[in-house]
This record gives sequence, C-alpha cells and structure tokens, in this order.
Amino acid sequence: MAGSSTPHSNGGAAGEESPSVPRSLAPPRKVALVTGITGQDGSYLTELLLSKGYEVHGLIRRSSNFNTQRLDHIYHDPHATPSADRPPMRLHYADLSDASSLRRALDHVLPDEVYNLAAQSHVAVSYEIPDYTADVTATGALRLLEAVRLSSKPMRYYQAGVL
Repeated sequence: MAGSSTPHSNGGAAGEESPSVPRSLAPPRKVALVTGITGQDGSYLTELLLSKGYEVHGLIRRSSNFNTQRLDHIYHDPHATPSADRPPMRLHYADLSDASSLRRALDHVLPDEVYNLAAQSHVAVSYEIPDYTADVTATGALRLLEAVRLSSKPMRYYQAGVL
C-alpha cells in the first residue's frame, strides 16, 4: 500500500534502517524460577541470572519473618514506589511441601528454567524433625518435578541438593 508505514519503520527515506530494533523483534527475555532464593546459593544464582538478562522469580515460604537479607541489594518490594532501574526480580509465596502452591507458581510465572535450591539446611533442625526434612528436601523435589512435568510449557529443570 502506498503511503503506509510498517510499525517498525522510522518514517525516513526508503532504504534507511531504523536506529534500533523494535521491542517486538528483540529476542524474548528468559524467565527463571528459583527455589531457595533467600539462601546463599540462591542469592548468588539470582545475581548471575540477572546479570545475564534473565527475569528472575523466586519462591519463598510464608513465615513470620520475611528474610530477604541476602537479596536486599537487588530486591524491590512491588508495593513500594516503582523504580525503573531495579532488575526484573519478583518473589512469590509457595512451599515445597504444598504441591498446589508449586503448580500455581509455575502456571503464573511460566519459566523457561527452574532451579531447585530449596532444602532444610539447618543441621540441628534436620535432626530434630527428620520427617519434615525428608518431606521438603526429597518429596518436595518430586512435587516440583511433577509440577514441571504437568506444565503446559516445556522448561528445563536443575536440582541442587542432597537426596
């Protein structure tokens, strides 16, 4: 059609290239879901993924204390004033002992990659409540794998920890 322009044309003379690639043509950002994000390894992995341009979503348990100390320098509370210079990282409530919360998180985030770094890591507590430790560390990994398997989107899975 004469006189029409494509959505990504710069309106210049024929043959001139657009100064930048339109957002719709840029490669999509990879999305990662990290369990155990508030732990040492999870926070380091999050920093690495953000530096590679990923959008990172972390799963945290509901608890009486909101412990994001290792993430404070990169976490931005979505209820606070928005900040364009903050990296794309979000936190979601879910628990490896609750299969439905894992499914909801995966269905909401639709990640390309899932990193399971969550476990009962406090040695004394693991000896005091061994059933809970096994449930979260071993059966929790199985619950997450099953949620990945049932997801409508194919995704890569990385399991860290001792089973």
